[in-house]
Amino acid sequence: MEIREIMKSPAIVVTPGETIGKALEIMYREKINGMPVVDKNGKLVGIVVRADIYRFLIDPGHYKSCPVEWVMTKEVVKAYAHEDIELVAKRLRERDVIALPVMEGDKVVGMISIEDFVDHFIETCP
Repeated sequence: MEIREIMKSPAIVVTPGETIGKALEIMYREKINGMPVVDKNGKLVGIVVRADIYRFLIDPGHYKSCPVEWVMTKEVVKAYAHEDIELVAKRLRERDVIALPVMEGDKVVGMISIEDFVDHFIETCP
């Protein structure tokens, strides 16, 4: 089974210049823990997750008005829509991440998270 069959699509994205506060607002509203960060051309430039934002905001002088680019991870572990779900699940586990952007070529087409794998498991097990 390909990852495209269980990913969330389209991906909810944020830009590097958007505020951390806005990113958190989107995450709460959409009930997600992370989002791809894309530039004005839609190119993937990072990923931002709630845990990184919370760690950042603990330090004095760090505010929700700071840009996402200050907290995003720039070296992004990715999945590709055609990849097998078992391979992607192993990548999540081995790289110790909670979610991956799903790509088709250089375009972000979705997100896959640990929760998506759990949901798939629950739906497919008798």
